[in-house]
Amino acid sequence: MSNIAIIGATGRAGSQLLEEALRRGHSVTAIARDTSKIAPRAGVVSKNVDVLDAAALQAAVTGHDVVISAAHFSTIPASAIIEPVKRAGVKRLLVVGGAGSLLLPDGTRVIDSEGFPEEYKAEASAGAAFLNTLRQEQDLDWTFLSPSAEFVEGERTGTFRVGKDDLLVSTEGRSWITFADFAIALLDEVQTPKHSRQRFTVGY
Repeated sequence: MSNIAIIGATGRAGSQLLEEALRRGHSVTAIARDTSKIAPRAGVVSKNVDVLDAAALQAAVTGHDVVISAAHFSTIPASAIIEPVKRAGVKRLLVVGGAGSLLLPDGTRVIDSEGFPEEYKAEASAGAAFLNTLRQEQDLDWTFLSPSAEFVEGERTGTFRVGKDDLLVSTEGRSWITFADFAIALLDEVQTPKHSRQRFTVGY
């Protein structure tokens, strides 16, 4: 089993990743600005860290096999995650990505499509920039997992499709994935890497 650090462990995606990691018997360091909502239990060490404090983040992730970042993109530049992880000597970084940089059938990005919600553009643009930064990264063994267009609360089914750079859309015309099933896909990647230095996506 792995020793996993999860940045942003109190968020909707991060909390499901924490649950999935524990379900599989991994040891988890839960990192967030305020971890008070994480109940004490076996297998979890909680650390209050401001992710923009590079030295504190480096110290928090040192000694782990894998770092998973579930932090928001618009407030945290890629370098704020990547550089402390590298300095800590951790080789694997998995990132909870966004759907905005996925491709539509015509080859254009979701974020560039007509009608893309204005309120999501800053986060989506920052997510695309994070992915571009990773694609130039020479040292880390990274993976960027994009959810479908709708990233929602819902049940853990264990049944979903896996794609690469194209937005997945169901036969009903909906593009969606629950946080719980997304967590399954990401922990599968932790345990059995299939997308080293790649982006991939999941959806129904």
